[in-house]
Parts: sequence; structure tokens; C-alpha cells
Amino acid sequence: MLEWMLLPFRRYFDFEGRSRRMEYWSFQLLGLIVSMIGLALMVLGAGDRTYSGNYDRVENGISTHANYSSNLGAMSWVGLGMLGLWALAAFIPSIALTVRRLHDRDKSGLYMLLTFIPFIGLIFSVIMLVNFFMSGTPGPNRYGPDPKGIAADTSVFS
Repeated sequence: MLEWMLLPFRRYFDFEGRSRRMEYWSFQLLGLIVSMIGLALMVLGAGDRTYSGNYDRVENGISTHANYSSNLGAMSWVGLGMLGLWALAAFIPSIALTVRRLHDRDKSGLYMLLTFIPFIGLIFSVIMLVNFFMSGTPGPNRYGPDPKGIAADTSVFS
């Protein structure tokens, strides 16, 4: 499973060909795991909130002169750095993987650009998500041979 998760990094700038559902969803799972760990580190590293200010004027149970501050701990910065590095490292592979997954469904990778149109993009994103759950076109299509029909080379750093 780890091989499938890391395969998009091996095919970093490869926008041609096709990718299986296993590769796409394994990479999405890896992104979810990295994000959850980074967010957990940020939450665990958040410092205590300190409240200071003039509390002599309270109206309806709300203080009008309170100042709030929070201190970020080192663990929060590690989590934030982890999320930032992941975003930088996974940006191009995720676009390439999405294009290859669209190719597996016999659709142009340019369909991904429709997701950036306001309002229409939201609807089209849902349509793309449904397509990503569906199996690719059986046999070869105009983008290449069926990735299920050939032995997939999942070795990442060979």
C-alpha cells in the first residue's frame, strides 16, 4: 500500500498516461494522514491562552475591555512546517495524478480547469469526485494502455 501512496512522487511531472483508482486514493489517504498528524501537532503545541484587561465594566455578562492572547508552542510550529512542506511537495504530483486519473476515465486533463470557475466549479468538482470512484475504461484508450492490464511498477526509487 505504501508503494501506491508514494508512486505519484516517482511520476512527479508525468502528465501523460493513466493512473488507477488504487494510486489515486492511496495518495489521497497519505495526504489525509499527513494533514491529521500536522493538525494534531498544531493543536497539541498550542500554548495556554492568557486573559488580561480591565474587567470592571461588564454588560450582559460580556467584558468590554478584555484582551486575549495565545502563545504558539514549538510543537505547533513543527506541525505548521510539516503541513507547509507537504503542500509544497505534493502540489505538482497531485495535479499530475488528477490528470492521469481523468485520462483513465477517457477524459481530458483540461476538465480539471473547470473546477476553478465560481459556482460551476463546485458542481463539477462533485462530478469529478464521482468519476474518481468509478473504474477506468477497460482496455486501451486514447491516453494509453489499461493500467490494470499491465504489471504496475510500484517501486518508488528504482
